[in-house]
Amino acid sequence: MFRLAEQQAATERLAELASRCRRGGVPSHVRDRIEVMLTDLLGVTLAGHRTPELRALAAAWRAEDGPHTTTGSMLSGSAETVAHLDAIAACCLELDEGNKHAAGHPAAHVVFAAIAAARLADRPVTGRQLLDAIAAGYEVAARFGRAVTRDPRWHPHGHWGAAGAACAASLILGATTAQTAAAIDASTSLVQVTPWAVVLSGGFSRNLWIAGANRAGLDAARLSLAGLVDNAGRAQHSLGDIVGSLDPTVLIDGLGHEWLTTEGYTKQHASCSYTHAAVDAVQALRSSYGVAADQVAHVTVRTHSLAEPLFVRDPTSRLGAMFSLPFVVAAAVVSPTIDATTLDPGSATFLAAQELSARVEVTASPALDALLPHRRPAEVTITLHDGTAISLGVPNPIGDVDHFPMSADDVVAKLERLVGSDDTSRIARVVTALDASPDAVRTLAALP
Repeated sequence: MFRLAEQQAATERLAELASRCRRGGVPSHVRDRIEVMLTDLLGVTLAGHRTPELRALAAAWRAEDGPHTTTGSMLSGSAETVAHLDAIAACCLELDEGNKHAAGHPAAHVVFAAIAAARLADRPVTGRQLLDAIAAGYEVAARFGRAVTRDPRWHPHGHWGAAGAACAASLILGATTAQTAAAIDASTSLVQVTPWAVVLSGGFSRNLWIAGANRAGLDAARLSLAGLVDNAGRAQHSLGDIVGSLDPTVLIDGLGHEWLTTEGYTKQHASCSYTHAAVDAVQALRSSYGVAADQVAHVTVRTHSLAEPLFVRDPTSRLGAMFSLPFVVAAAVVSPTIDATTLDPGSATFLAAQELSARVEVTASPALDALLPHRRPAEVTITLHDGTAISLGVPNPIGDVDHFPMSADDVVAKLERLVGSDDTSRIARVVTALDASPDAVRTLAALP
């Protein structure tokens, strides 16, 4: 049964929080987290634009003339086109920040809609206004992600994240609280069908789902400002029925006191986050015991059931490889890092991982499921050819807020490896300058 009245009330509460954020109600620790997240996301976006796939896409896009440029200045166009391509680049390497409570990636769903709205605004948007809108949008997106129990056939990109994009864009474009609530609700009727099967087969179209959610959020804000939609509880029809189920009480649980925005994880491996704990365990075992790849006879992985879609084998593309748990674990055995180039098809690492992945056994454990969502564990046993077996359990991936979280300095070090020290410094300077900037768009123009 649809819970329309409850959903309307919950969406109104979220919009009220967003309006408080616009009036300076973002706590300092949340602002600090947003700056680290934004630095990471912009650096990962630049790295994404440098992949062969994004270069090919930019060449084929045939963008309309416009004053704005993508991160990395590969293409110029309108605010919407640039935001769309930046969002694609942000998620294509699986290195963008995520949130374990939302079981997805709120930041990439929100930030590019917010920046596009700032570029479209009829007045200068300050850096503080942009940052506060991103904070509010992230919180809304993460709460929708937490409140939705997805049908397992749906991938987490492209649907609930649009609510956060709508929130952020609405705030920047001057919406009232009621208009913001209407935009949040309207965005949930602009969702995309995002099947896991497309991801697991390596379909590049998956990388456009987050971009579509950013655009849906921006469009929802426009619909609301035009007075064409209201807060009618439509989320219960889409997110609460087609995508799965939606609990309005979870949307507002702890609202204003508990900030999911501060509960994110930062990724150090270029693969789906559900592979990370296992990769961390493999790397720790190899380092501690001096294990060489040619010594490994067999690897056993136990993890949580959220990773079950990733139990597929024999990928043929970078995207497919990033979402194959046996393949990524095998790559971690044969390579010291899972970075932007490790999983390139045809590379020496890719070919070696293909061979070894047949000897990687993966299973889901109900005992480990009981630890979700606060822990996303994995247990790994490496058996050597001489019969020696070494094992390690990991409670969360490194970079999780609860397990060796990455500091601002750690993020800088990550980006220096990805895009170089000069571009990392430029990104860090731009993000730092936003807080006091009278014109966020002009400040963002200094990005590499």
